[in-house]
Amino acid sequence: MQKHEGNADLAYWLSNSSSLLIILQKSLKPAGSSGTTPLKRPQTQTSFLGRMVFRASNITVDMDLVRQVEAKYPAFLFKQQLTAFVEGLYGMIRDNVKREISSVLSLIIQAPRTAKAGLLTDQGSNWQAIVDHLNDLLKTLQENCVPTIFARKIFTQIFSSINAQLFNSLLVRRECCSFSNGEYVKQGLEELEAWCTQSKPEYAGSAWDELKHICQAVGFLVIFKKFRISYDEIINDLCTALSVQQLYKICTQYWDDKYNTESVSEEVSTRRMLMN
Repeated sequence: MQKHEGNADLAYWLSNSSSLLIILQKSLKPAGSSGTTPLKRPQTQTSFLGRMVFRASNITVDMDLVRQVEAKYPAFLFKQQLTAFVEGLYGMIRDNVKREISSVLSLIIQAPRTAKAGLLTDQGSNWQAIVDHLNDLLKTLQENCVPTIFARKIFTQIFSSINAQLFNSLLVRRECCSFSNGEYVKQGLEELEAWCTQSKPEYAGSAWDELKHICQAVGFLVIFKKFRISYDEIINDLCTALSVQQLYKICTQYWDDKYNTESVSEEVSTRRMLMN
């Protein structure tokens, strides 16, 4: 297993090794249990992968095809090593795609500055590139029959990374807190939402929920007449996932380069400042 291997090869080995690991989870029984009804003992899964494999092992399996045997130390050692192998494969696939998407996101974050200089020609191409990366990964996982529980978790973590990178750009760069950039990011987020819908929960899982911070922040940027919105409306309805500090940062950095609209009222800003 080498870091330079492509996702297709990694997915092939992830599919086979994870399937073997799930079978081991089903077939190994604690010492001292009967042949047909293993003793119910509390199983504490300490690792993230261990919890995933444990949930995957709850899938109905024809026990006529899987004979339970009493586990000895070599079997547990092999299972431990196989778990580490699967965890490495999973992490490499996830990190490969995160790295590809991160490079595109850096271009999206640079879009406000590039547009200001008159150099931005095709704003939608970067978002389409992200969708293409997601489609390529989905196709690879499907073709190699990777268990869907692994696919859902990979996409969930990728979307979490997208959320963090885009949302942090709003907090640290004033040019990203403009009305036009809000429209630009909102358009891209709609493409990601469409991808989640087309991919179905079987693979996308709860990936879309991971974007709630950037979705709420962008939703706030593109609202007209912000000065009419009360503090309670922002906190309880519009931006429930954001902290007071994050909201204060976005409100104070907001500027409208398109319609010259105002930010929130001074009363709202003052109240946020007092609670900051």
